[in-house]
Amino acid sequence: MKVKTVVFILSVILLFFPACSFAQNDFSRLDNWLEKNTPDMGGRAVLLIWKDGKIIYSQEENEMSRRQKMVRRFIAKRQGKNADTNNFTTTSKQMIASCSKWLSAALVMTFADEGKLKLTDTVGRYLPVLSANGKGHITISQCLSHLTGIKAPPLKESIGEMKEVSSMDEAMDKIAELPMEAEPGKVFRYSNTGLQIAGAVLEKISGKSFEQLFAERIARPLDMKNTDFGKGKVALPAGGAYSTPEDYMHFVEMILNKGMYNGKRILSENSVMEMQVNRVAKDVRVAYSPDEAGDFGYGFGEWVMETSSTTNISTAVTSPGLFGSFPWVDNEKQYCAFLMCFYIKNKGRNERYKELKLLVDEAIANQ
Repeated sequence: MKVKTVVFILSVILLFFPACSFAQNDFSRLDNWLEKNTPDMGGRAVLLIWKDGKIIYSQEENEMSRRQKMVRRFIAKRQGKNADTNNFTTTSKQMIASCSKWLSAALVMTFADEGKLKLTDTVGRYLPVLSANGKGHITISQCLSHLTGIKAPPLKESIGEMKEVSSMDEAMDKIAELPMEAEPGKVFRYSNTGLQIAGAVLEKISGKSFEQLFAERIARPLDMKNTDFGKGKVALPAGGAYSTPEDYMHFVEMILNKGMYNGKRILSENSVMEMQVNRVAKDVRVAYSPDEAGDFGYGFGEWVMETSSTTNISTAVTSPGLFGSFPWVDNEKQYCAFLMCFYIKNKGRNERYKELKLLVDEAIANQ
């Protein structure tokens, strides 16, 4: 009699609740991946995945070793911040390094959408000091895709120099003195230079600071309340942003939705598509590309991870940072994600990125 009662109850449950309600995403492999890899990613990590209008995965791992805690305290002390080794959460605010490039390129595209500049405009039109030093014919497009032809110093050295300047005009004076290594459009050198120039152009057009423009056009419309460019003397568009996992997810959600966020148009659909076109053609010489980029192509402020074999259109794009954070958008599978972490050692990162994305792809496909 008891067995019949149990069978009856189960039958009623299955009748009123569809089977799909029990078929939740199996993210156990992702959980295991985070647990396994976080110790090698600074001991703290947060992973968020967004699909179909909501966050479908949110996981935090915090297992810092004694050495990692010591390094964290040392860095915090040098930055004049609280030396506590707080756990990472979805609202933790951290430097995101080159993840900034995606944000800055999007800001530039808002001006293109409004007709206030064209991607074919040459920078000398706005910045005479570059014309005076043989760089005025570089285009806005080439600034966004690291095709300026300027032989920029290494990334860390460049950031250090830019932090010492007191104005965007002074930053342009320094860039104007750098040597050219090729005609614009002929060589790809991943650097901070092009986006710094683009940021200066925006300031000249608008009469506002880069920080103001970013807040007005990107951060506020996207409810990115804890994202900014450090509030220093001069913004570093290529690597100076601070953000949180929750905030950055708003941005990649907008990119996935072709420029829309919560019913608001942030970028035109055409601008989002332009950003995702691989600009590193076969005849372009690659002078420098970071190891973690592997064989990725490059658009405007973002790497092209995957392209369709039939249409050659970008299907997955990303903009990882020096400290390991890894945001990406998969247009084909219709989801976006962001991994926040903080560590310097970049050996094996490209493989790690691909492995993580593959696990997410599989979980999405099996939902």
